[in-house]
Amino acid sequence: MNIAYWIVAGLLALFYFYAGTLKVIRSRDQLRPIMAWVDRIPLPALRALGSVEILGATGMILPPLTGVAPALAPAAASGLVLLQAGAIAVHLTGEDRRIALNVGLITTAAVTIWLATRL
Repeated sequence: MNIAYWIVAGLLALFYFYAGTLKVIRSRDQLRPIMAWVDRIPLPALRALGSVEILGATGMILPPLTGVAPALAPAAASGLVLLQAGAIAVHLTGEDRRIALNVGLITTAAVTIWLATRL
């Protein structure tokens, strides 16, 4: 279970760290081709979402790695599940109906939660 956790959580953390960093440092014009919904939310909210994604990625890796407050890992993954649930709502209320990635991320985060409780 330990190896499975590190594989799943590591890949999920890499994705969220990358996506969050893009949201924090890139402009709306640079994000628009890959994220069609960026015009529907204020820029400070977009930056906050990116920060939450970076913190969630860090929260899945750092606590189990250091042994300090390892219960934060499933909490971080749970937060990412909630984040993606909100992302699905944003996609479905707009014109963009592509939610397959979001569903995949929710599923992967749920598996990470389950694996984290088995560590």
